[in-house]
This record gives sequence, C-alpha cells and structure tokens, in this order.
Amino acid sequence: MPQINWNDSFNLLSKLTPKRVWNGVKVLSSFYASRLLNKPVQWGYPVSISFEPTTSCNLRCPECPSGLRAFTRPTGMLQKDFFSTTIDEIHKELLYLIFYFQGEPYLNPDFLEMVKYAASKKIYTATSTNAHYLTEENARRTVESGLDRLIISIDGTTQDVYKQYRVGGNIDKVIEGAKNIVKWKKELNSKTPFVFFQFLVVKPNEHQIEEIKKLAKEVGVDEVRFKTAQVYEYETDPNNLIPANDKFSRYKKNEDGTFTAKNKLANRCWKMQHANVITWDGLVVPCCFDKDAMHRLGNLKNQSFKEIWHNDNYKQFRSELMKSRKNIDICANCSEGVSVWSE
Repeated sequence: MPQINWNDSFNLLSKLTPKRVWNGVKVLSSFYASRLLNKPVQWGYPVSISFEPTTSCNLRCPECPSGLRAFTRPTGMLQKDFFSTTIDEIHKELLYLIFYFQGEPYLNPDFLEMVKYAASKKIYTATSTNAHYLTEENARRTVESGLDRLIISIDGTTQDVYKQYRVGGNIDKVIEGAKNIVKWKKELNSKTPFVFFQFLVVKPNEHQIEEIKKLAKEVGVDEVRFKTAQVYEYETDPNNLIPANDKFSRYKKNEDGTFTAKNKLANRCWKMQHANVITWDGLVVPCCFDKDAMHRLGNLKNQSFKEIWHNDNYKQFRSELMKSRKNIDICANCSEGVSVWSE
C-alpha cells in the first residue's frame, strides 16, 4: 500500500483551514451515517475534485478512450475563466484538486495558469502526465506554478516495452522530462512538486518492476508507485494485458482461463461521499470510472456546483448505489482501495 512521504504529507496538511477541516468532518460523518441508517446522507461538500483540462492526447493507449479516439462525448479544452469561476465557488471547502480525468493536461495552453490560480487559493494541486511536453520551459513553469504533485506515467524502462502500452510514445522524452522537473526543483530550491513515477503493471512490462525502481533513483524522482490496470473486457482479456503476478492485478483468473474482478462491490462508496469529477465542458459526473460521462449528475452551465451536489440527480444516484451497486455499469470494474503500491 502507499507509503507516507512526510514532506508531501506536511505540504497537504499545510493547506488545511478550520473551514476545510469542518467540511471534512461533515463528509466523513455522512459516510458513516449513511451506513448506519442504510440510506444516503450527504453533509458538506467534496474534499477532492478532479477537473479535466482536456480530452486530447498525443498517445494511443489501448485501454484509454482518449488514446483510442473513442469518446461518445465531445472533445475539447477547459477554459480558464470557466475554471476560475467554479474554483471561486468551492475553494473554501476544497482541499485537493486533481487536474486530470482524460487526455494529456499539458496540451491545454492555459493549464499551468489554472494550476497557479488554484495554488493561490491554497488548494493542494496534482496532475498526471505522459511527460512528453516537459521541456525545459514547461518544467520550470511547472515548478513555478505551485503544483504540489506530479504523476509521471512511465510503463516501461525500454522503448520496446514502453511502446506496447504507451502506443506512439517515446521513453527517452519521458525520462528527459522527468530530469527537467528534478533539475528545476533544485535550481529554484523548491520542495514541490512531489514527483513520482507511476508504473501501470501489465503483462508486457511486469518483468521490469525492479528496473523501474533503479531508473527512478537514477533520475531522482521522489517515489515509484505501481498501479493495477483497468481492463475493459477483463473477462477474456483480448489484448493480453492482465499480468501473471496476482499482486498487481485487479482480476482473479478462473480455472477456465477467464477472469473475474476481485472487488466484491459493497453497496457503499467513500469516493461518492468526498469526491467527484468535472469534465472540460462542465458536466459533473460521479467518479473517474465514468470516462464517457454517461451518468451526468449536473451541468455547471445551468447550475452552481453546490446546487448540483445536493440536487435530485445526485440523491437518486447515491440511493441506487446503496441499493445495488453491482448494477451500476461504472462500478462493475472498480478497484477502489486495492489498486496502488509504493516503493
């Protein structure tokens, strides 16, 4: 399970205010009240939100709708003014902001300006990137933006392995980008962003687990994290991605060669209580598993965020989740709580 990095943890704790602490208490209390009463209770507002900078991506990863160019929803870029208006409404309660849902954040030309705006509100900010755009200039601007956490997806240590999942990618660019960030942190004497390599463990790369640890030390990133892969057609695994190492798999192999999800899907979800996702064009959806925004709980062009958080759509979704979570399509492949290991 994830280890604690004290510098990163103290940085997160430094963002706490009395109002954010009180909001967190209300959210946590509502989670346990819901379990006790066996009906949805929702006090407070999200502690964490994911905001999507863009749906565009330069790579073509086989299990990603951005990579496959397979969205049923429109593609586009988050607009800076729309973003800042939403942040102005919710920043007093919000502790953690993830600048990522689908796509490559650095393709949005205003991305780092939005990070800077959120940082000015003392919100902990994080993003995930394939690191192909971490040039010298972008690396310096990233450190200067106040970004707190930078996740670099690197799913191989050699080009022949890396390109099997990160189709169209260049491992040398990823390593160079990571080195640029490390360099500018030192140049600017900055403790942020906390940088870690995220290694999505799939069958083609599972033999390089020890190698990625060595590479991380050579580059100078803060940590390596291993993530299990979400496979859409996991019953038969047609792309042969599920690793043989059971520790790094979300799925259990059956005697007949098919797979079933390990998660038993209890009729509750902590993420539904404390977090959600906002698409680039203002749709509010339950979580990051709703990649095509099929469960649209509200639209920020029609309602404020706080109105949406307590509207009838949200109440109905929370109620359905507590009655029969297994019948909600985006929950069927969920691995909440069992998907990441640190080294």
